[in-house]
Amino acid sequence: MKTRTRIWLGVGAFVIAGASPSAAEAPVRDPLAKAESVSDRALTRALQSPMQLAAAKKHRHGGEGGEGGEGGEEGGAKAAKLPPDLDFALKIAQIRGHLAVGDELVKAGRCAAALPHFLHPSEEIYGRIRSRLKDYDAPQFASALKLLATAVKSKKSGDDYAKAWKTVEDALGAADAGVKAKQQGDGFVVESALELLKSATGEYQEAIVKGRIAKPVEYQDARGFVWQAEKMIESVAPALEKKDADALKHVRDAFAELKKAWPNAMAPKTPVKDYAGVLSDVSRIELSAGKLM
Repeated sequence: MKTRTRIWLGVGAFVIAGASPSAAEAPVRDPLAKAESVSDRALTRALQSPMQLAAAKKHRHGGEGGEGGEGGEEGGAKAAKLPPDLDFALKIAQIRGHLAVGDELVKAGRCAAALPHFLHPSEEIYGRIRSRLKDYDAPQFASALKLLATAVKSKKSGDDYAKAWKTVEDALGAADAGVKAKQQGDGFVVESALELLKSATGEYQEAIVKGRIAKPVEYQDARGFVWQAEKMIESVAPALEKKDADALKHVRDAFAELKKAWPNAMAPKTPVKDYAGVLSDVSRIELSAGKLM
């Protein structure tokens, strides 16, 4: 298993990311040394991630990748088809990630910067889950999403915003409950969070052009997805700690390192971490999380 893990890290850390072996080797030595065993399920996911991200480079904004053409949402243009429950859970998590970073920007008085993150759920994700909401006993919430975006567009972050936010949050909560009724294990939550991290790496890659953050919206998308993925892990942390406290600690440490790539919701001109560094941090999370699934 250690040999197979080394193969994946070789692919993920410097072949796909485009970094040199010497540059990529250092960040991944620690997880290699500490990961005694990783499930086949986790390793399969890890091997898929860099392959899909490499394919994504050929399909940016061409109508083939992501959610309705947004490169990173699916973690790669030709992403493997996920099981129905996992696919639905991922899309709900993506909506939450978009709204989370949007809300952060609203609270900072950056409504113009926030608006895309309130439009993306309606424009790129909702249509893909609309017909499936009833399968999870969740209400339709397209109107609430539009009202929320309208409130942000008109810079009304008061009662209108709060009311629309609550309606959307209630619907998302019902969707989460519906998924949980079908997939009760904490391992499924971990798996969903890892899929969301995969989306985040795609968005981050999309944000960087010639060493600069040329697409701040994608930078913010990635931030929202990472923060939401961490929140998902923490929601089942007590159970995960009982399963493997050491692995959970490594996951938390890797998240802390990963989040340094987003020092603020407003993007800096140049990235704090390059794409290879972000991919390496996510790889560390996946390795340790494999023990928790």
